[in-house]
Amino acid sequence: MPDAAPTQVVNALVGSACGAAGQRCMAISVAVFVRRQRARVHRAAHRRLRRAAPRRLGRSRRRYGPQISPQAKARILDLIARGKAEGATCRLDGSDCQVAGLPDGNWVGPTLFTEVTPQMAIYREEIFGPVLCCLCVDTLDEAIALVNASPYGNGTSIFTASGAAARRYQQRVEVGQVGINVPIPVPLPFFSFTGWKGSFYGDQHAYGKQAVRFYTETKTVTSRWFEEEAVAGPNLSIQLQ
Repeated sequence: MPDAAPTQVVNALVGSACGAAGQRCMAISVAVFVRRQRARVHRAAHRRLRRAAPRRLGRSRRRYGPQISPQAKARILDLIARGKAEGATCRLDGSDCQVAGLPDGNWVGPTLFTEVTPQMAIYREEIFGPVLCCLCVDTLDEAIALVNASPYGNGTSIFTASGAAARRYQQRVEVGQVGINVPIPVPLPFFSFTGWKGSFYGDQHAYGKQAVRFYTETKTVTSRWFEEEAVAGPNLSIQLQ
């Protein structure tokens, strides 16, 4: 949203899109901007990614590593190439990224696309790599409609300083996990992992403590025992089994 703090948004986008080399199901792969916010965030994200790219790839703990396999790298590079061919603007291209001393690593550098449309492969498919796709809309309602039009509904986030906008978004968006100024809205273990639509298979959303509760049938036993010769008063106990 236009009232979101640009620095916070950029840090969240860079970390969640490129963290773990983009190889996590909850990585942010698509960012939707209301147009007044677009230009400055695009520029800031571009600068941040370009500065970070040479330092982030490698083997140290503070960097992210390669793709899991040559096949994974090849798939990501194919999607990047398709994005360019379908008309998206590639502002930062990590296709030819290399790490000194590790020429055979499955490296893919941070990649940033703008002017992306929902018809493009980089929007429709989960890239599972350090690639961020940016789209623009005019209103919050358009953003909600864009999210709801997707066949998937795993997680989504809104960045805003407006409580009204956050409330409208969380109530109307058709996604199982919603973050408000939180880039990766994975819940703590005692909440359910609640994907919607094509982002969930089966009919059980049980996870963590809720899973235990779901499969637990509670029996409440209230008992009171008397001893004929007891001096003290009767004892009362309640047990849950």
